[in-house]
Amino acid sequence: MPETLAALILAHVLADFVFQTGWMVARKRRWQGLAAHGAVVLATAIAATGCLDWSLLWLAALHVAIDALKARTRGGLHPFLLDQAAHLATLLALAHWQPALWESGLWAGLAPLPGLMILVAGAVVATRAGGFAVGFLMAPFAARLLPEVTAESLPGAGRVIGLLERGLIFALVLLGQPEGVGLLIAAKSILRFGAVKDDRALSEYVIIGTLASFGWALVAAYATVAALTALPPLGILPVSP
Repeated sequence: MPETLAALILAHVLADFVFQTGWMVARKRRWQGLAAHGAVVLATAIAATGCLDWSLLWLAALHVAIDALKARTRGGLHPFLLDQAAHLATLLALAHWQPALWESGLWAGLAPLPGLMILVAGAVVATRAGGFAVGFLMAPFAARLLPEVTAESLPGAGRVIGLLERGLIFALVLLGQPEGVGLLIAAKSILRFGAVKDDRALSEYVIIGTLASFGWALVAAYATVAALTALPPLGILPVSP
C-alpha cells in the first residue's frame, strides 16, 4: 500500500501543480476545463502507477467532482486547503481499496522509485503548492498594500524568492541540516530590514508572508521525511524520523 499511495500522491501533485494550465484554471466552471484537467489527472495516475486500471477512472472522476465544487466558491486559503484535503482523502481511500496497484504496474521491480516519487512530490508541494497557499493567505493584505508592495520591485521577484527559500528549507531538512533554516531566516531579515523598518504595515506584511512561507516548507519537508521512512530507502539522503 505505501508504494501505491506514493505513486498516487506524485500523480496528484503533478496534475494539480505542474501540468494544470492557466487555461484549465480559468475554465473550471465549464465542462471543457474540467474535462481537460480530468484527462491530465488520469494520465498522470496511469504514468505514475504504471498500470491501466478502471479504479483510476473513478479517481479522475472524483477529482473532477471535487474541483467542480471548489470552482463554485469564492476562492482563498480555506477552500484551497479543503480541496487538497478532499483529494488526499480520495488517494488514501483508493490506496486502501486497491493496494496492489503498484505491484501490478510496470514499475513494480524498481524498489527505490516510490521513495523518489515521494521526494519529488514533497519538493513540488513545498515550492509550487506553497506559493499558492501563501499567495491566498496574503491576498487580503496585498490588496490594501498593493502600491507599496509593488513599488520598486522586480516583476515576479517575490514569487521567485518564495520558491527559492522554500526549496532551500526543504533541501536543508532532507539533508539533515535543519539548523540552516535559522541562518536563512536571519539572512532574509537583514536583507529586508532596511526596506520595511519605517513602515509598520509593510513590515507586518513581510513578517506574515515570511513565517507562512517558512512554516509551509517545514511542514512539507518533515511530512516528506516521515513518508520516506515507510518506503524502501533511497540510499542518498540521511533520512531519519
